[in-house]
Amino acid sequence: MIEEPEGLRALKKQRTRQAIADTAIGLFLAHGFDRVSVAEIAAAAEVSKPTLFRYFATKEELVLHRIADHLGEAARVVRDRPAPLTPLAALERHQLERLAAHDPATGLCDEPEVLAFMRLVYDTPSLSSHLLDHIGQDIDELAAALAEALPGAGGLAPRLVAVQFIGVRQELARANWQRLDGGTPIAQAHRLAVAETAEAVALLRGGAGGRGF
Repeated sequence: MIEEPEGLRALKKQRTRQAIADTAIGLFLAHGFDRVSVAEIAAAAEVSKPTLFRYFATKEELVLHRIADHLGEAARVVRDRPAPLTPLAALERHQLERLAAHDPATGLCDEPEVLAFMRLVYDTPSLSSHLLDHIGQDIDELAAALAEALPGAGGLAPRLVAVQFIGVRQELARANWQRLDGGTPIAQAHRLAVAETAEAVALLRGGAGGRGF
């Protein structure tokens, strides 16, 4: 028997994982997160429950894996920033670029499926709770990157700045989504998002900027 190349096996696993998640999210959007069982998802995706759990440890992960791609993004921005930029300046620039691209993670995307997906996350208590785990991981990674960037900061300063930035970023994303979900035109929502990002970073810089952040 000829074995499949490792790359092909990995590709098949990735496709299976994506197919299971897409099936689950489709069912959740149609019927509600709490009204769809894991058994129903497995049947619709044409896999067994054990197979589903090999790819996703929890029901919540079926949804939040879409957000997982952005985990550690703020830390990477700090580590990869050009030399002249301070960490906060690099993070602000990156956020503005993401807003201009209407990245769904910023909440500034008016595609109906994205708006429905965000509504699913924010309106489902168990998903909102698990989202906090992702936020906590982002804070940990950003704090480590800030400590590397500014070794003289010391103490809790890098973590406190990380907590503030990640918290602000999450709140801005929610505000952006709420506007679009409420019918605000995306051009207007973008202008507001840019202004609020500048205001938020200015507030952070007022406290953290003096420490070199």
